[in-house]
Amino acid sequence: MPPENPQDPAPTGVQTIAVDRDENGMRLDRWFRKRFPGLGHGRLEKLLRTGQVRLDGGRVKASARVATGQIVRVPPLGGDPAAGAPPRVAPQPKPVSDRDAEELRARVLYRDDEVLAIDKPAGLAVQGGSGTARHLDGMLDALTFGAAERPRLVHRLDKDTSGVLLLARSADSARHLTALFRSRDTLKVYWAIVVGVPKIAAGRIAMAVAKLPGPAGERMVADDDEGKRAVTDYMVLDKALKKAAWLAMAPRTGRTHQLRVHCASALGTPILGDGKYGGAEAFLGGGSFARQIHLHARALRVPRPAGRPLEVTAPAPPHFRTAMAFLGFEESVAGEPFTAFLALDG
Repeated sequence: MPPENPQDPAPTGVQTIAVDRDENGMRLDRWFRKRFPGLGHGRLEKLLRTGQVRLDGGRVKASARVATGQIVRVPPLGGDPAAGAPPRVAPQPKPVSDRDAEELRARVLYRDDEVLAIDKPAGLAVQGGSGTARHLDGMLDALTFGAAERPRLVHRLDKDTSGVLLLARSADSARHLTALFRSRDTLKVYWAIVVGVPKIAAGRIAMAVAKLPGPAGERMVADDDEGKRAVTDYMVLDKALKKAAWLAMAPRTGRTHQLRVHCASALGTPILGDGKYGGAEAFLGGGSFARQIHLHARALRVPRPAGRPLEVTAPAPPHFRTAMAFLGFEESVAGEPFTAFLALDG
């Protein structure tokens, strides 16, 4: 991608690049992955710490969100061996197959001029990464429905989590929704089947989590000293003796793998199928349980500028319903997803 001003003198090799409309709301580290795929994350972090990368002239972190028209200062990259492979043009996404497009459109839960809600299947990554060629972000052209702009991601779900995912249908909508998610004015309700039964049937978990790198990939751990604040409200909807429980959870913060860590470490009841955080204790015998994580983004409530909030729910996926049936959990027990958690806000 050429610099914003191609007439800038070349000796320093510094580029100043304006953020495009379709990049509005994107994290800065993801912006760099798109524009400069050869730049490693560690090298980017160093450039940010030393102030060589700047956003509108100011120092920022990798997690900062960029906005249309902002200027990113990019120092010379290709000549530094620490940067790894020299920057290259990001590959264009492959055309969406007819089958993927049809399946994705069938998963639309809600659509208007500003937003689009889909029921993301478990196993589909939201964004690409190392070794992830098939992902939702690469299929969004299938969801334009005649609009002039491609839908934009404004929040994420883990690859193994199913359920409600909201998309913005314009740059203005993306800016508004990104601000809502950042301010926590939205309400997200998840369902989980856990192994064991929490000792307290309902409550609030306040357990900080920190990122721990490792040879098998990063994982989050409970860490009140070095971790970031993480808060989850939960309630037991039903239980199968002492064997398993069905929970509704509302994360009040948005840390990576927050619900998985809170279930395993705070409640002592790992999510069924979550071997990463629960080990062997996350699996049940005696039933035909899928070896998948039983975590589902059941419902999402988003304020609207005028009128009633948007409320969207997604049906539980097949592997989740199979486990519910085996354990004797009736979906009617759950009731309306938002009322109890909204009462806590009042």
